[in-house]
Amino acid sequence: MLVTFESEVGRVTLFGDIAVQLIRMMGRTGAVPGAVLAAEIPEALSKLREGLQTVGDRATEPPPENDEEAETKPAVSLRQRALPLIKLLEDASREGSDVMWEQLGSGPLHF
Repeated sequence: MLVTFESEVGRVTLFGDIAVQLIRMMGRTGAVPGAVLAAEIPEALSKLREGLQTVGDRATEPPPENDEEAETKPAVSLRQRALPLIKLLEDASREGSDVMWEQLGSGPLHF
């Protein structure tokens, strides 16, 4: 599953499990579809940043089974995966725009 976050200022698509984890860090239930209103974005963004500080730079996937795969496949932290969403939230907050999210392919998001 892929989840698309959309606002009047842009769009970001993330893997579903990562998206739900980040949505929960923002203080939401993790439900897809969902939304955060423009007035609520600063608080949601603050909670997301705090949550990312807690998890640190741990990789989001378990280490590879063999050493050869470990050398060719770099680890990606949750903090790195969250960067596009953080940028979208910052831009939406600055422009006073709501942010909605929905499973990719379930229909267009409308404002």
